[in-house]
Amino acid sequence: MVGLYLHPPDRALVLCVDEKSQIQALDRTAPILPSRPGLPERQTHDYKRLGTTTLFAAFNILNGKVIGTCQQRHRSREFIRFLHHLERQLPADQQVHLVIDTYGTPKSAQVQRWLKPQKRSRFHFHFTPTSSSWLNQVERFFAWITGRRIRRGTFHSAGELEQAIYKWLANWNGSPTPFVWKASAGVILDKVRCCKELTRTGDELTRTGD
Repeated sequence: MVGLYLHPPDRALVLCVDEKSQIQALDRTAPILPSRPGLPERQTHDYKRLGTTTLFAAFNILNGKVIGTCQQRHRSREFIRFLHHLERQLPADQQVHLVIDTYGTPKSAQVQRWLKPQKRSRFHFHFTPTSSSWLNQVERFFAWITGRRIRRGTFHSAGELEQAIYKWLANWNGSPTPFVWKASAGVILDKVRCCKELTRTGDELTRTGD
């Protein structure tokens, strides 16, 4: 799967896909006070919950553009609805490789049936390893939209929250930014090796203690 990032297939699209579920529309009892010299940003501790939404998104690793839709729930039928939306947005003559986290919805029988028609043979799913969601670049995008729009917002309804998300997506796509890996493969592998050694040492100490 990492090869999709390092050497994307010729004339194919690589999209990182996931859902950000249960985004809450929070109506705070007072507006958030922005930071100023000597004082951090402040907000009230109490709020009202006025509904939720789920953001389905596909992040293009080449140019950073995002295709996203909000839906009330995050079942297989909503994921299929998002796949239909992707299908309409993408060129019909291109192969499409989707990087997806390992969870139940994309592997469901309904989604697998959606993939079977001949015209959808161009869609290819690539699942991240267990506990490796950081390999899915759309997670980095979710962190951006959470920190810069959702967490700091005050919304009076789920509809207002969705409008704010769509506006933020439009602004992002007006000047998209692809994410670039900073760490080399060697650095990552060294960290993995170090973690394994620490785990092995911890197991040995546990057995000694027993």
